Amino acid sequence: MLNREVNDRLSRTGPGTQMGELFRRFWLPALLSRDVAEPDGAPVRLRILSEDLVAFRDTEGKVGIVSAYCSHRLAPLFFGRNEEGGLRCPYHGWKFSTAGKCLETPNVAPGSPDVRRNVGIKSYPVHEQSGVIWIYMGPTERQPPFPHFEYAAVPAAQSYAARWLQRSNWSQGMEGEIDTSHINWLHRDIDRSGAVQQTLKTLTGDDNSPQIQLQETDYGFTYGARRVREDQWFWRVTQWMLPMFSLIPHEPGPFVKCGGRAWVPIDDNHVTVFTFSYRIDRPFTKDELDTFESGALFPPRMTKGPYALPDGYVIDTYLPGASKENDFQIDREAQRVRNYSGIWGIHDQDRALAESSKPADSRDPGIIDRMGEHLVSSDRALVTARRRLLKMAEELAAGIEPVTPFQPELFGVRAISKISEHGEFTKLMAQFGEEARLPGPGTAPAETI
Repeated sequence: MLNREVNDRLSRTGPGTQMGELFRRFWLPALLSRDVAEPDGAPVRLRILSEDLVAFRDTEGKVGIVSAYCSHRLAPLFFGRNEEGGLRCPYHGWKFSTAGKCLETPNVAPGSPDVRRNVGIKSYPVHEQSGVIWIYMGPTERQPPFPHFEYAAVPAAQSYAARWLQRSNWSQGMEGEIDTSHINWLHRDIDRSGAVQQTLKTLTGDDNSPQIQLQETDYGFTYGARRVREDQWFWRVTQWMLPMFSLIPHEPGPFVKCGGRAWVPIDDNHVTVFTFSYRIDRPFTKDELDTFESGALFPPRMTKGPYALPDGYVIDTYLPGASKENDFQIDREAQRVRNYSGIWGIHDQDRALAESSKPADSRDPGIIDRMGEHLVSSDRALVTARRRLLKMAEELAAGIEPVTPFQPELFGVRAISKISEHGEFTKLMAQFGEEARLPGPGTAPAETI
């Protein structure tokens, strides 16, 4: 469990917070390329790490992510005209480039001092690759190279990404992603109908208490969840990468398809969930892409549109159809005879629990009450992630900068599933290492739970 003070340090990511400053040392996914597909198209409203922003693609196709407000009278630039190489505020016509430079101040009288040099707005470096636009929000002198994520390096036709809003703290979502034991329950399909849940149930069998063996690495950690399958072991080897990236394994077999998640804080009570899927052997087929769109990759029945945050700022996001307001469309009859939760789809099942957990304070409903937890051995991964993040955030506050962002090759890892004979995790990882692309030097010894 965590006391209130430590829980706040872990959860809060706004300007000036320890965790917020740590997040600002890493490249973060901000939005999808298709959200600003057209040059001179409509801007998109964002909030990242409690900072209000707008994104737009200029006439030449360059993407900018800048402050949400004009520096003249603080009018919202979302309503601006995206034209001729910049975003023009509709209030008085001031115009800004993707780099935040003020290009024109047409309401300033001729002969008056040129104020453009002093009235630019904040902008952040961006990196666009494989259908995702990334942002770096830290100090200019500390900007790291872009990490070597495999899903961001394959050809565009071999990758697919989606994003959606989750009304919880970022940490609650991230911790659910690296919790392997819940799949035996929350995602269980009672009569084995439904392809995704059938696969999970078939692979995990009836071993509901996986043994966790974890190895810390320079980029975060990898852990193996070992389940008994008759006279063999089934391993799900998950990767967790700083500060909140994860790679979750698919079914055993030749490694051709995998994916991951990223949990980007909007504010302390909302998070943008990014999910990635990619193949290393060939482009996705139309049928595969149709499967993604049907809800296998992201929550079904999503709508794209504005969402008003509690303080009044509006963001443009993707809203799942299942929500607190409709009890996540739980079907009690289905819960009795078809699946364990009665909620359709893995992602909605996860969201239902994450968004509805007991809050620490009614004023911050997304931050859960971790003082009431009773953790067990299968929670080793989330405990390790908490300790690692809190330690790094404290070190940064003391002036010790993280080195991981400046080692982009560390992020080139994979999650894998394997069926093996009995054996030690360290030996198995040496055997699986080439496939998982695990770093060799600099890793800590495996820890058995």
